[in-house]
Amino acid sequence: MTLERLLQSQGFGSRRECRGLVLAGRVCVAGVPCDDPGAEFDPEGLRFTVDGEEWGWHRQVYLALHKPAGYEVSNRPQHHPSVFSLLPVPLRERGVQAVGRLDEDTTGLLLLSDDGQFIHTYSSPKKKVPKVYEVTTRHPVETAQVAALLAGVQLHDEPAPIAAAACERVAEHHLRLTVTEGKYHLVKRMVAAAGNRVEALHRSRIGGLALPPGLAPGLWRWLDAADLARLAEPS
Repeated sequence: MTLERLLQSQGFGSRRECRGLVLAGRVCVAGVPCDDPGAEFDPEGLRFTVDGEEWGWHRQVYLALHKPAGYEVSNRPQHHPSVFSLLPVPLRERGVQAVGRLDEDTTGLLLLSDDGQFIHTYSSPKKKVPKVYEVTTRHPVETAQVAALLAGVQLHDEPAPIAAAACERVAEHHLRLTVTEGKYHLVKRMVAAAGNRVEALHRSRIGGLALPPGLAPGLWRWLDAADLARLAEPS
């Protein structure tokens, strides 16, 4: 693949813009400056820098982001900054989308990708991918509330009760809840229907993939093959 096309595939602009980056001496490949836009490279495993920032070539984008509170999972945010503003421009230019949504005040694991099938697999309610939430409650968690969430609670405008796939009391005001659907404000509504209230909500796991240790709020990282394999495992 020519260098200009390689850069274009990674979100660095149009072919003409990428050619300009190379001609301006702003690109190094494997640590070596390259000013020939037509130079051929095998993209698999290739490392390169643009303006000193290192990148690796990726056929498709698979990311884990630690969503902080105060960000909307939307390209057209209304009241708060977009979570996509936390990503570098080349990734945004590749059309990366969020896999499902988290409320503005909800924190934790958010997946992002430009792979339509991947997005469908991990966001479609029909796939029943388990998602684990750490719930801070206003009132002490009661045994009866856990039992109700496991048995199923009736939500407004829902035809049938919705049950948690798993639920446990971790501490007096800490509930760990697993759901397999992605309905609007689902966890908050379920907890309210069980007789409590959500004060803070954090998604800690999707499938078998936990929020990567050490990934601070607002930061992201690429998912590798091992991460994707864990994601496909049940939690």
